[in-house]
Amino acid sequence: MSPLPPPSPRLRACVVVPARDEEERIGSCVAALAAQEGIDHGEYEVLLVLDGCADRTGERARTEASRHPGFTLHVVPADAGGAGLSRRAGMELACARLAGLGLGEGLIASTDADTIPDRLWLRHQLDLVAGGAQAIGGVIEVDAPGLARGDLRPREARLDRRLAAVRTDGGEAVEHPFFSGASIGMTVEAYRRAGGLEPLTTLEDQALERTLTDRAIPITRSLSVRVVTSGRTDGRARHGLSADLRADVWSRRRTSRAADHDAAVLSRLKTERVSVVLPCREVAGTVGTILDLIRPLEDIGLVDEVLVIDAGSADGTAAVAAAHGARVVDESDVMPGFGPCRGKGDAMWRGLAATDGGIVAYVDADTLDFDACFVTGLLGPLIRDPSVSLVKGAFRRPMRVGATVTPDGGGRVTELVARPLLSLIAPELGVFAQPLAGETAGRRSLLERLSFPVGYGVETAMLIDALAEVGLDGMAQVDLGTRQNRHQPLRDLGAMALAVMCAGLRRGLTQEVFQAMAAGRMLVPGADGALHPCDVPLDERPPLAGLRHAFSAGAEPAAVSGPG
Repeated sequence: MSPLPPPSPRLRACVVVPARDEEERIGSCVAALAAQEGIDHGEYEVLLVLDGCADRTGERARTEASRHPGFTLHVVPADAGGAGLSRRAGMELACARLAGLGLGEGLIASTDADTIPDRLWLRHQLDLVAGGAQAIGGVIEVDAPGLARGDLRPREARLDRRLAAVRTDGGEAVEHPFFSGASIGMTVEAYRRAGGLEPLTTLEDQALERTLTDRAIPITRSLSVRVVTSGRTDGRARHGLSADLRADVWSRRRTSRAADHDAAVLSRLKTERVSVVLPCREVAGTVGTILDLIRPLEDIGLVDEVLVIDAGSADGTAAVAAAHGARVVDESDVMPGFGPCRGKGDAMWRGLAATDGGIVAYVDADTLDFDACFVTGLLGPLIRDPSVSLVKGAFRRPMRVGATVTPDGGGRVTELVARPLLSLIAPELGVFAQPLAGETAGRRSLLERLSFPVGYGVETAMLIDALAEVGLDGMAQVDLGTRQNRHQPLRDLGAMALAVMCAGLRRGLTQEVFQAMAAGRMLVPGADGALHPCDVPLDERPPLAGLRHAFSAGAEPAAVSGPG
């Protein structure tokens, strides 16, 4: 990077703008910065930090800057590292330039490349600094002409909660809840006391806010400092405004209630066969009731086949299911070339192979309060909207221990393992209330393209892989109300948690790293005080679409290689 020319001796403020391929929007941002009122051009400069740009962002910015005589724009190339690292590089440079002039009260301001600052944005910040402000958060309005009013309500609710929270801190001028990269200002002295901006790819503004609070540097949140930022939902950042808006829009468009989907209407709208698969293991006490509740959906033609795929249950599950009219197969009799069935995911994979519906719905067979709307709810989005390829059930999970019921006590592996894991691997999937729900349905055209972990990692893998195949907009969720399943002892959940973690890490890490760390065994302390090894199957069954292609080419099933 070539050294910048010396700063003007009149310099009072530096504005840092990180940008990554913002050719379409940077012109408006630069024009707004060049048109700042109440401050001469010689008193401020703009540092545009190019975050590994591959388009003409820099050229477009220079062209716009040339239209404003006396306005100073420095284009600073940087390696692609994310907005946080680019903002940090710019703020460090701004600090050095202002400090070099002896300006401890000099203003380091920052905004985003898709943001348009108000014409008095800098003037009001300088006035606040003159009045003693050290760190400043500006109001961020969203320009979102493509979003409906309902899409913005969740954001407004979050801001209301945030405002209530920051007002409890005390000692600050709190007129709004914002302290975001789209409008941040700090004096050189405050920036140095804070230790600078942390080297984070994203959420660097939140980290800075925490640091300022920890070091007793007050944040002035003033309504006079305003910007308008793009309400786009296609931003590249994994976190931040665009990601939040994307989740809000998806939730509004792709979340429904089971009651929204009438079985009779769906039966008239359906254009392909529907299969319902129940993976079963020792569920003689519940499977009969569930099958009886599904039977009316068969009678009206909504469901074409019901398959109970049994794990050799010793409690008579298969006999009960057959007595209630289901087709029953032993899981290991399907795709025998892959050996004995090795877990729930393997059973789901074999159930897919043993059915022919264009839409396949999976429901758990150990549910105590099953309702037929579980099935109609799952089928509704797929039948009504051809752009939807996968549907997950959402529900509340009470936990019953004896006579005591804890309303949200169920789903321990979901909350302690699956949700944190997905936030790292695929944060977009945080929109799903129950990522480990056994109630799920999908189009065969998608399901046959997916790998199936043989054990409890199947739901995690299915979500991540479906996201890669059809995108978030190709997925939906349905509120099924309340569901109660059998609850396992806490210690017995370790194997399930390991399977879920490994399914996610296999997809979030390189195969070399994953294979070096993954092990299908964990040690579990027993009641006798001894350590007992617990083997957890981590193998995955290959996509059925590839196997069908191999079979059609003449290969024998047993000769087709697959994991496990």
